[in-house]
Amino acid sequence: MSSVMRPLLNGAAAGAVGTTALNIAGYTDIVLRGRPVSTTPEVTARTIAEKLHVRIPGHGEILENRIAGLGPLTGFAVGLGMGVALSAAQAAGWHPSTTSRYVTASVGALIATNAPIALLGISDPRTWSVADWISDIVPHVLYAAVTVSVLDKLNAADTR
Repeated sequence: MSSVMRPLLNGAAAGAVGTTALNIAGYTDIVLRGRPVSTTPEVTARTIAEKLHVRIPGHGEILENRIAGLGPLTGFAVGLGMGVALSAAQAAGWHPSTTSRYVTASVGALIATNAPIALLGISDPRTWSVADWISDIVPHVLYAAVTVSVLDKLNAADTR
């Protein structure tokens, strides 16, 4: 495989595993605390489509089902995209400590998911409770730990 494609595929794979870990943590939190599933991803997808003047096809239940699918897909796009970005940066010569990569992945994923909702006026993170922040930060830190670990293992396997 080409030297360009390998880091991109490794990053996407690591991001997918990290995103799975994030989702498991989030749904476990829902089960343990009995909190409702967030509608923020769907509201974000709808708002972005409106701002970009992109019509999501369908009416009524069909439209709502499409939006319900688009919401989580944006999270997968962020998770895979962050994995690809980390891997591409490493392939380009960026080699910070493992801790720095964990922090970069955590903060990058938090910004990529929370900045749009803040900028679009969907939610104001400044008003979140401590419990809200914990339920947001913990899955993103887990995402980072898993993504960086998987990426390291894939990169090590490539050098053998």
